[in-house]
Amino acid sequence: MGGTCENCTYYTYDDDYESYVCDINMDEDEYVRLMSDSHYRCPYYRNGDEYAVVRKQG
Repeated sequence: MGGTCENCTYYTYDDDYESYVCDINMDEDEYVRLMSDSHYRCPYYRNGDEYAVVRKQG
């Protein structure tokens, strides 16, 4: 588990904030832990690269 937010499926552009945001509804404790502990891996991370599986098959 884990990875960088920039290539996560849930890292989406929000027109209201005019920036990228995490689109997961996590509670405050999860968010604080994620932001404060550099070794904590996000349990919601999903690779946003649709073609990763195809490249592995080739």
